[in-house]
Parts: sequence; structure tokens; C-alpha cells
Amino acid sequence: MDTELLKTFLEVTRTRHFGRAADNLFLTQSAVSFRIRHLESQLGNPLFSRQRGNLQLTSAGDRLLPYAESILQMWGRAKHDIALSEELSVQITLGASAMFWEFDGISDWINRISSADPSLALRLESVPRQHMSKRLLDKSIDLSITSEPPVNDDFNIVKVRDYQLQLVTHKPHCDMNNISELPLVYLDWSTRFSILHNKIEALQRTAVVHTDSCRVALDHIIGNGGVGYLPSPVIAQSVDAGLLHLVLDAPVMDQALYLVCRADHEKQSIIDNLLAVPLNKIIESID
Repeated sequence: MDTELLKTFLEVTRTRHFGRAADNLFLTQSAVSFRIRHLESQLGNPLFSRQRGNLQLTSAGDRLLPYAESILQMWGRAKHDIALSEELSVQITLGASAMFWEFDGISDWINRISSADPSLALRLESVPRQHMSKRLLDKSIDLSITSEPPVNDDFNIVKVRDYQLQLVTHKPHCDMNNISELPLVYLDWSTRFSILHNKIEALQRTAVVHTDSCRVALDHIIGNGGVGYLPSPVIAQSVDAGLLHLVLDAPVMDQALYLVCRADHEKQSIIDNLLAVPLNKIIESID
């Protein structure tokens, strides 16, 4: 199957518009329409339906979507693996939710991995946490960084670092008794975090910002004021600079970072060498 057809299908799915998809792919709209018709002809099913100008996936399109994503991911990885040079003899693909790439110390860890093994090519991908296990099992990523490791014998799980979610605000000297009027910024961290957050009476109101980006939440609290839980590795520099302040008597939520790979991974010795590089620049807690 022509991967360009799948790329076009995914772009139309993302934009829900043939014209915008054409612009993003540097194609004419007629070329995009031709590719979709050709793909539909190959599969023997319509992939999109139009209802009052609203473009929607058909049931066949919905079924194709995860396969298209997986095929293109594997194809991209195959091209990188085949293109490896004598100097870069092996590639490891590391996946994490976008928020973990925002942790202070992660870039330093990646740099030290590269220094420790110059023959290693690293491919870093942002992967939604709900897709992480599937991506590990289908081998489109080799290793994941997560705070919610899967409970499954198919995986090797290594705890590499503790850290905390801490309640911060733009105002100094706040405690739990005087934050109820501050705008709430909610970081969509995990199911467990959501349950714990719902038990804190002083934070039970509609969030002015609801995001899965640590950086967006951090910048909003600093720039516009507010209160919210953020990871210690993200807030450390801002607290040191006096831009953010800990809420003095707020509950602290203990978290951990884990590295996860398939238990039967053929690159296990390389992954073991990677695991030997400590994440010692990750801030565990702020006092």
C-alpha cells in the first residue's frame, strides 16, 4: 500500500477538511480527493461521509485509523533503522507523554545517554499515555517514560526517580485557608491525581485553564495568577526565582517515574546500558 495515501487519510482525518489537508500537504484539493478515492477503492469501503458540510469518518474509516497510524509509525522507524550509519549502529525509540519531555533534567539525561554510547541513535516521540502500552507491544517504541506503569507481565518496569506534585501559586505566603478565591489551573495528570484532587475542598471549582501541558499551566499561573498542582521538576526554577510559591500546608502528592519496555525485547542489553544512566538532575521535591 502507498504510504502517501495513508498520510493523506490521516491529514484529512485530523483537519476534517479536504482543502486544509491539501494546504498542509502542499497538494491541490483535487489531488487529495483523488488519493482518498484511490484508498477507498483499494479497501472497498467509503472512509468519509459528508453531512451538511461536516466531514466525518465512516465506521470503516474509524477501523482504518489505528492501522494507518501504526503502519506509518513502523515505516518511519524502518527508514531510520535502515539508514543507520557505521557510526550510529542501533536506534532506540523512547516514548513519553508530552508533559514528561518538559521536566527539567530530562534533556540532560538524554545528553548523557548519547555521551555514554556514541553509537546509539535516539528517536524521541510524544505518545499519549492511553496509547503507551499498545505502542510498546507493537514495537513502534522500545522504551517509555511514565508515572502510570502497566500492570502486565509482558513488560519490564524499572522505577528510576521519585518526585512530587506540589500546589503552587503566584502569591507568597498562601495557605489552604486563603486560596479559594484564586483562579484554578488544572493539569490533567492522571486518573489517580484526578481522584486525589477531587478530595481537596479548597480546589473544588471550575478551572480557568484545563491542560495536559505542564508548561502551559506554569506560564499561565506566572503570567495571569492562579493556583494549581504541578510537578516539582517543572516548578523548581520558578520557585527558586520567586516567580512561584508553594502553598504552605497543601497536601503533597508523591509520584514516581518509571521506564518500561517489553519483557522479551531483543535490544535488552542496550536498554540495560541506557537504564544505567541515572536521572539525577530531576528535582524530587521542593522544600
